Amino acid sequence: MTRVTRDFGDTMQKEAVPAVSSDVVFTSSRFPNYRIGANNQIMETKEDPKVLSMKEVVARETAQLLEQQNRLSVRDLASKFERGLAAAAKLSEEDIEQLMKEVQEARRIKMLHQPSKVMDMEHELRALRAQLSEKTRHYLRLQKELARTKKGGESVPQFYELEGTETLGSYLEIQPCSDIVPEVSKCSIQWYRVSSDGTKKELISGATKSIYAPEPFDVGRILQVDIISDGQHITLSTTGPIDPAAGLGTYVEALVRKHDTEFNVVVTQINGSHHPTESIHVLHVGKMRIKLCKGKTTIAKEYYSSSMQLCGVRGGGNAVAQALFWQPKQGYSFVLAFESERERNAAIMLARRFAFDCNIMLAGPDDRAPLGT
Repeated sequence: MTRVTRDFGDTMQKEAVPAVSSDVVFTSSRFPNYRIGANNQIMETKEDPKVLSMKEVVARETAQLLEQQNRLSVRDLASKFERGLAAAAKLSEEDIEQLMKEVQEARRIKMLHQPSKVMDMEHELRALRAQLSEKTRHYLRLQKELARTKKGGESVPQFYELEGTETLGSYLEIQPCSDIVPEVSKCSIQWYRVSSDGTKKELISGATKSIYAPEPFDVGRILQVDIISDGQHITLSTTGPIDPAAGLGTYVEALVRKHDTEFNVVVTQINGSHHPTESIHVLHVGKMRIKLCKGKTTIAKEYYSSSMQLCGVRGGGNAVAQALFWQPKQGYSFVLAFESERERNAAIMLARRFAFDCNIMLAGPDDRAPLGT
């Protein structure tokens, strides 16, 4: 059996690539760069004579990265510092507020654990108030005696006199000076408010009782009362203008900032008739209207208008300084008793302030017509 083989020797010699001469010099040690031009032509890019080595490229990029990192680090540090400063300031304010709350709470707890001290302070305050009231009455008595002396009044018998503090929040009462004069209840009485210079005299409608509690309209004015009995006409007046209540103006200014203020009251009269129920009602004095409620039930609600009337109660018992008269509309009225004289006068001043903002003069019956002397 014969084995057939092919001889590739001649073919390989013929197809072999000619060797490159050792005398050839290449212009570059790397492959050339090409780019595709117009019409898909291959174009050789011009080589930059300043070609950096790989080491230099790496060093330059490393330096750029370090510089960028440094810039970012400074910016981050500044931002972190600002955030930290703001957080520290906020924490400082919160710490101060928390510290104040803790101090107040500690004081409250301390006072609660010292009831005897609190009671002593309350008794001392009551004693000081009583002393002040007594000194005020003594001062007014001396003023009246001095006025009578200046007028030569010692030869003229004094039948009646006004007792009480001439300050908003108190009440004035006509008292007989002897047993031979007629009883006050049998006399005809009429109260007036007179300007401090004496040029204007205004009748106080409905003030025909022996007791009268000054209301905010009376502050800065002199109160005068005429007593007629058995053909005799006696006129008494306060020694000076009615003084404002201490701290009441500041209290009302704080209430003005609220949209609505609530006062606990008791309805004593409705349309002039006695109201026997003594349940607690709530009087809402708002910027646009006044509302009287009992629980969730609205008893009366009216916007400020020319038909609305509001003033202190004109006559009554020794609680008259805590009561006011409110007429929401014609033919519908209430007498409301407040928890204190301060609350009553604050409610009157607040309602008149809001009504004035609505171009309404909120006053009592016939309070808009002063009488000339």
